Amino acid sequence: MERMLLVSRNAVFGLLVLGLAACSSGRQARSVARPAPTLYEWNAEGLSGQTRIVIDLTEQRADVTIGGQPAGWAVVATGKEGHDTPAGDYKVIEKVADKYSNLYGVTVDADGNIVNDSADVRKHSPPPGGEFKFAPMPYWLRLTNYGIGLHAGHIPQPGEPASHGCIRMPGEFAPQLFDVVEVGTPVTIVR
Repeated sequence: MERMLLVSRNAVFGLLVLGLAACSSGRQARSVARPAPTLYEWNAEGLSGQTRIVIDLTEQRADVTIGGQPAGWAVVATGKEGHDTPAGDYKVIEKVADKYSNLYGVTVDADGNIVNDSADVRKHSPPPGGEFKFAPMPYWLRLTNYGIGLHAGHIPQPGEPASHGCIRMPGEFAPQLFDVVEVGTPVTIVR
């Protein structure tokens, strides 16, 4: 035990000496910031023909082709456990640039402070004097009549599901995709 304590004291002393040496030489320890991950690429300029979208649930990725040519890709966040995004072949049945959820959002108190940041209007009520604020779903591309679609949204951990079933896209990617999609555009969701 004494020997372990001696090693620990020596290790601490060594770290202190190194730290003092770095300070006295005018150098300061710097943290190296990691660059943000690339969430999408878009190269649709000059392409024409039918747009197609493939969502890979395993990879959490959307691939877009126009006229059979690669137009872009994006990291997406699909449905988390219990809110799985259904695999299958779909067509875009509605486009709305400024959509809000009619089920999910946040509840806030009378002062505007968030009380529940993952509220479901069917299960959660705001406190007295508060309100339910429905989640924004900009650049909405509806795929089903029961509320599954693509839209711009927060992707908290790229590569991991995070939604209530929808397919969230990076905010800068979503309007570019929205511009090339028409009602009837085919969307395939694969596992």
